[in-house]
Amino acid sequence: MKQRYVVIMAGGNGERFWPESRKALPKQFLPIVGELPMLTQTVRRLEGLIDAQNIFVITGAQHRSTVLKICPELDADKVIGEPQGRDTAAAVALATVLVAREDPDAVFAMLPADAVIQDREKLCSVLEAAFLLAEAQSVLVTIGITPTQPATGYGYIERAEAIKSFGGHTAYAVSRFVEKPKLETAQEYLQSGNYFWNAGMFIWSVSSIRLEFERNCPELWAALAAINHGLDSGEPLDSLLSELYPGLEKISIDYAIIEKAATVAMIESTFDWDDVGEWLAIPRHHSADADGNCFTGTVRALSAKENLVINRKEGHLIALLGVDDLVVVHTEDATLVCRKEQAQQIKSLVKSLSEDSQLNLFT
Repeated sequence: MKQRYVVIMAGGNGERFWPESRKALPKQFLPIVGELPMLTQTVRRLEGLIDAQNIFVITGAQHRSTVLKICPELDADKVIGEPQGRDTAAAVALATVLVAREDPDAVFAMLPADAVIQDREKLCSVLEAAFLLAEAQSVLVTIGITPTQPATGYGYIERAEAIKSFGGHTAYAVSRFVEKPKLETAQEYLQSGNYFWNAGMFIWSVSSIRLEFERNCPELWAALAAINHGLDSGEPLDSLLSELYPGLEKISIDYAIIEKAATVAMIESTFDWDDVGEWLAIPRHHSADADGNCFTGTVRALSAKENLVINRKEGHLIALLGVDDLVVVHTEDATLVCRKEQAQQIKSLVKSLSEDSQLNLFT
């Protein structure tokens, strides 16, 4: 059987979860949902499917030590620090080079670090099926999430005809990938039953994804080939990345490869999934009181409804009186208060703070 690997993408600053998520310790390294950091949960979900020594993590160079602290079971040489974020196509190309150096015949999965998935057994079952498909055919495999609502914040995958069953799961050809739709279109997608959320979960062989890079992103692939050649010559990876990585094209794997690839297949998820992209997603994973309030930490409310309050400071009380539909997040050195309808503007708030010489230390 071919060697199997998983590469976890753990970049990004998680600005939408400010003030808890910061550049120094972003969302994927925090227990946003659950008691463990999101990355730690992702690694542990893979137990029994992939040996921890076969897991790579691609993160910011400044976060390597954090990854090793919260996931000590990982091989330190497989925790890769990007000197600068260049989006997911560069991360996938780098992963392809590094996995190929381990085993040029390997198959590997690319997974995000910060999704919430509770049903580990069903996740592993679907991934096992995807690995079997990627081992059997020269195809790029993605996992389609069965939509539960007409969401406008996700891209969609249109399912085509069935291909074959692998590991008890049917694989389907992919007709097309579509961008985040308007509400009316999303409702049509939901009703049709042929559209699935694109969760950014991919599985392929080294040879299959390398061929697509050669076809569709020759300049990007040439730069990674130069990194590979440098490694062959004994140059340190960190030095090569510092020299060559910042000049790579900044483009997502979806735009660069997935939407152009000759053959893409999809396996439907049977597990729960939530990308937890902003504070408003948190109530989906916490119980609310009789007035619809969701509280973490020491909080008291009177005549207050549908509020989300996260209090991370021990010995500090947050009291709400006569207010509705607020998001309140209190940390050791910063407090956010906004109306729920404005929560999507938090990223813009963080940008304005970062541009202020006196306030950027809070980002």
